Amino acid sequence: MVYAIIVVLVLLVFYIISIYNKLKATQQRVREAWSNIDTQLKRRYDLIPNLVETVKGYAKYESETFEAVVRARSEAMNNQSADTQTRAKDENSLSNTLKSLFALSERYPDLKANQNYMQMQSELVDTEDKIQAARSFYNTSVLSLNTQVDTFPSNIVAKRFGIEKASFFELDKGERTVVKDAPKVSF
Repeated sequence: MVYAIIVVLVLLVFYIISIYNKLKATQQRVREAWSNIDTQLKRRYDLIPNLVETVKGYAKYESETFEAVVRARSEAMNNQSADTQTRAKDENSLSNTLKSLFALSERYPDLKANQNYMQMQSELVDTEDKIQAARSFYNTSVLSLNTQVDTFPSNIVAKRFGIEKASFFELDKGERTVVKDAPKVSF
């Protein structure tokens, strides 16, 4: 009888350790996913000044747009240590100002034909795609962690060891509208 109780206790301890290790592994995936987003955001920060300078040469009277892009980039870079929601808000703001910068090319046909501009725009679009993929991976990892933190019996282990839910990296209302109202293309 004593041996049975000891075996049950040992199995229970191993089960708790297993749950704890799974929670910690999922936390690490969330951190890795955030690091992937961070890497792509830094790449975007590096591309923006060159793009702005190229556009400035053609669109001399668009200083308000340039200042908005530079300001949004600066805010996003300065809030590197902020929480996920603040970072997401800053990054969404930067994305919106970049859209206005790209819209300038419609008013300046010479700019559209400039090879530097086209190459930088292509690199920035590629980076934006990578940011979206990294956001998706991050949010999937957060969903996994949050599910484990909320469900029994892992919620007991999570609470005991102080493992908390993570925040999703969400689109702001403006981007949701853009995504929802995307134009239809037909040939």
